[in-house]
Amino acid sequence: MAITLPYVPETITVHLGAPNADAPNVTVNYVDYLKNVVAGEIYPTWDVSAIRANVLAINSYALNRVYTEYYRSRGYDFDITSTTAYDQSYSYGRSTFENTDDIVEELFDTYIRRQGFTEPLAAKFCNGTTVTCEGLSQWGSQELAQQGLNSVEILKTYYGDNIELVSGAPIRGIEPSYPGTPLRVGSSGTEVLVMQLVLNRIRQNYPSIPQIEPDGVFGPQTEQAVRTFQRVFGLTADGIVGRATWYQIVRIYVAVKQLAELQSEGLQYYLLSWAPQTLHEGDEGVQVAHLQYMLDVVSHFAPEVPHVAVRGKYDESTAKAVSAFQHFAGLPESGEADEATWNCLCGCVEGIENAVLHVRMIQYLLCALGTEDVIPDGRYGEATRRAVARFQLLHGLPPTGQCDDATWRALVRACNSASETV
Repeated sequence: MAITLPYVPETITVHLGAPNADAPNVTVNYVDYLKNVVAGEIYPTWDVSAIRANVLAINSYALNRVYTEYYRSRGYDFDITSTTAYDQSYSYGRSTFENTDDIVEELFDTYIRRQGFTEPLAAKFCNGTTVTCEGLSQWGSQELAQQGLNSVEILKTYYGDNIELVSGAPIRGIEPSYPGTPLRVGSSGTEVLVMQLVLNRIRQNYPSIPQIEPDGVFGPQTEQAVRTFQRVFGLTADGIVGRATWYQIVRIYVAVKQLAELQSEGLQYYLLSWAPQTLHEGDEGVQVAHLQYMLDVVSHFAPEVPHVAVRGKYDESTAKAVSAFQHFAGLPESGEADEATWNCLCGCVEGIENAVLHVRMIQYLLCALGTEDVIPDGRYGEATRRAVARFQLLHGLPPTGQCDDATWRALVRACNSASETV
């Protein structure tokens, strides 16, 4: 439901026409899809830096469509269209070019994102001559390349200085977020946990939706939150998360986080969306509160960083916590939250939140299988290690106590089998 880290799909399904057109779908290898689009969008004779900039923009745009489930959340059975009126040019069977193919092979797992955000940038582009847009100009990129700009400089010219490249994205098959069967009272597991977390985020914009304790169990509290959500958004208020409700939750989540378009800049890990400024002792406001919240998150995992109360006032205790974090991160200990401190702090909290969510999912799966000595607290402690090792031993895996990919898949299979026998 658009809260995991982005990945490169093994394949992508393209609708050969406008979204509502009576046209066929084709499912093709993702890298081959990129090669096809690049061959149709730009010229192979352009300077290398211009080609690289365009490949990165094309890839980021396609990955954004996959990551946000832009079309699938609207009921379509494809990931992207072939028409430039909606997406980017794809022509089934089109010939490609060796030099642009080589660049695609190099960059297919690299995408653009806003600093401090998760999702690939919905990097809009146009040819810059017959059509202009709020994004990259393809012919303009060639002109900048001829002036000596490299690909990153070209991208920053069009998308702003606050972008960065992410390399080495993992590769896996597309898995639609809808779990395949409705969630209702009595359901449990990862999908329920994800749904609870997302509903809690939506609640920030729609406070009539009750708060849920995210425990991965679909109980009366969750049912009431689902019913309220359904009433707010004109769905049958039956308290069951079927396909229609699931994807309405996806759409509203995308809307409140402003994920879908370039102007929205992407999914942030935190609750606010702005460019942080340098903060000093004596400052007040929401940015200070945001800073204090992140410092407090880090304090639970780095004992050298003291606990901070989230009050929105940059007091002496906040300055001391900032200095302690800077020492922890190897930054100059100024006590001021400058750009380097913000960036490092955001990265730390991002890593912590991802790790905690993953660990909690492992713990909920173990609990669903009857493990009684594991508490889903997000900490991979000794009890969790012992439980994982016991599970591995029972399922013919090396009892390392570490939840690698094979163990994770076995946990999911075991939980699915257990739920089918209930």
